[in-house]
Amino acid sequence: MAFLWGNIGAGMASIMFVYTIFKDHIPQSLSTYLEKYAKKLVRFLSPYIEITFHEFNGESYYGRSEVFTAIQTYLSSKASTRASRFKADFMMKSKSLMLSMDDYEEVPDVFNGVKVWWVLEAKVLQARNRGYNQDSMEKRYFKLSFHKHYRELIAGSYIDHVMKEGKAVTVKNRQRKLYSNNPCKDGYYWKAWSHVYFEHPATFDTLAMESKKKEEIMNDLKKFSEAKEYYAKIGKPWKRGYLLYGPPGTGKSTMIAAMANFLNYDVYDLELTTVKNNRELRNLLIETSSKSVIVIEDIDCSLDLTGQRKKKSKKKKDEEENDESENESTSSKVTLSGLLNFIDGLWSASGGERIIVFTTNHVEKLDPALIRRGRMDKHIEMSYCGFESFKVLAKNYLDIDSHELFAEVGSLLAETNMTPADVAENIMPKSDEEDTESCLKNLIEALIEKARKKAEEEARLKAEKEEKEKKKCAHDDTNAAGSMKENGCSTLYYVS
Repeated sequence: MAFLWGNIGAGMASIMFVYTIFKDHIPQSLSTYLEKYAKKLVRFLSPYIEITFHEFNGESYYGRSEVFTAIQTYLSSKASTRASRFKADFMMKSKSLMLSMDDYEEVPDVFNGVKVWWVLEAKVLQARNRGYNQDSMEKRYFKLSFHKHYRELIAGSYIDHVMKEGKAVTVKNRQRKLYSNNPCKDGYYWKAWSHVYFEHPATFDTLAMESKKKEEIMNDLKKFSEAKEYYAKIGKPWKRGYLLYGPPGTGKSTMIAAMANFLNYDVYDLELTTVKNNRELRNLLIETSSKSVIVIEDIDCSLDLTGQRKKKSKKKKDEEENDESENESTSSKVTLSGLLNFIDGLWSASGGERIIVFTTNHVEKLDPALIRRGRMDKHIEMSYCGFESFKVLAKNYLDIDSHELFAEVGSLLAETNMTPADVAENIMPKSDEEDTESCLKNLIEALIEKARKKAEEEARLKAEKEEKEKKKCAHDDTNAAGSMKENGCSTLYYVS
């Protein structure tokens, strides 16, 4: 039998050699015909079966295949002992290198005594032709080869084993990432997101907020992360929207980091002003992964999404029309409708287990359709620093739970609006000579100064208001006197 297969192999090699020689000297139609039947002959004579697993699903490249990712992770552990060429990636948490198989490298594997072979292959496809410049894209896939006698075992139990082991390794070695979107290029496909490792230290324990409010938010997040079956039961995509609003410095960005750390989710920081149109926005959403927080900060400043249409002066309108052609290629054409579809349209259901967070300093400017319940399900006001929030900051920065100056600080905070960021800056030690008491006194002085400026501003506004009222009364009296003279009236004064 070995001799027979050896002769067959030699014969196939001869056929392929002859075919290679005459390939360039025969008509295209005949070449296609011969290639088709040559492959059939190879498949008929070969005792091996091949299965390919592509990196992206479909011709549109929407979404990276979870099967491909699981296989890649599974083979990373095999490649370190069974391959000769590797790709290396630095693991931030473990401070070590992670090795994975290189392109076209063959990695064998054994399952229940059956040997299989994996190869990572890549094919470069020409997407568009623009004169001398051609845009190309790489299509990668894993090829699994095994003897056809074990078809059922490999296509069933082995593939399930690879998927399960790959996902387990992914969960074990998962490093959370902070993504930012890249401006779209003119090519057919572009790398939508770039990332760095997410290492923000913020947690709900260090967040300056009332404990009752923090507990409510944590319970809401935990319930969401465990509610896959519930969302399927009620017929809604597995996602939830949060609106964080309040003055600058109240901890909105810190809240997002605490949420991501609490759930162990990745963070996608979406910059809307670099997104050209609604289609690109949709493609960015598709490229996000499950277990992620999608963030759009300062939504009121990102685009004209207030729902208000203000009339423009003729001069300004003419200037904009003149600049329109110059800015057409760079300006964003994302509409309110496109953003709404991004939040809860049909495409928002792809992937699942996502949290979408909007932040704003001026919630009153936003279109009601954008922040209604069902889109932004939970509205969280990030307010000025209260006494309970101050105690969290004192614990974080000064490592104290109480002090004789706490009562005075609490009284001043109740009368003065100061953000947690300002409070933290005032109590942070600036040198080794500053002790706890001096830091608290710095805060007290800052609060007193802020209260003084507030009182002066209120007095100034009150004086301006009274002055306006006096001028209005004098103006009204003058008009009334003039009206009486015109009507022939006179004023009599009686002196006792």
